[in-house]
Amino acid sequence: MTSYCEYVRNNPQDVLNCKYHDLEYGFPINDDARLFERLVLEINQAGLSWLTILKKKANFQHAYDCFDIDSVAGYGQLEQSRLMDDAGIIRNRLKINAAIENAKKIQVLRQEFGSFKNWLDTHQEYSLEDWVSLFKQNFLFTGREIVSEFLMSTGYLPGAHDRDCPVFQRIAAAHPYWMRKERINKSHSDC
Repeated sequence: MTSYCEYVRNNPQDVLNCKYHDLEYGFPINDDARLFERLVLEINQAGLSWLTILKKKANFQHAYDCFDIDSVAGYGQLEQSRLMDDAGIIRNRLKINAAIENAKKIQVLRQEFGSFKNWLDTHQEYSLEDWVSLFKQNFLFTGREIVSEFLMSTGYLPGAHDRDCPVFQRIAAAHPYWMRKERINKSHSDC
């Protein structure tokens, strides 16, 4: 199976995937709105190509009020209808509902943890299986593939880039969460 790094290396004409691979994929995100955006985009990608989502990314940002969590959490029937009529995004009622309900859940998590990022950080030692279980307990439309991609794409789990990919070193310099865990485990095994 071809890795994402191999894909972009062999397809430089795919500018959107190359740009995402080089500048976003696997880099830690500290902003709750951007984390929420990535979760919504990963959910909307289910059953579709990532290129489809990248082509519609600006439309998603506009349609979902720049992924302002409080705004999206307050969406009612009028906004749901507006989103269902918006050809610039994925018009799937379940995915639209998931974005709204997940924004409401993030509001609750922020009350307890201070931010969505803090909630994620609290669980950064989890295995993928534990993450999947935690997401299914808290969010809608979050199966194993969506959770895995969300966590890899935001630096919580390894696997976003091949180790020989030039972007890998830039990500390492950003100290993603999974790499911190890897260093801690290595230092304990050296004792």
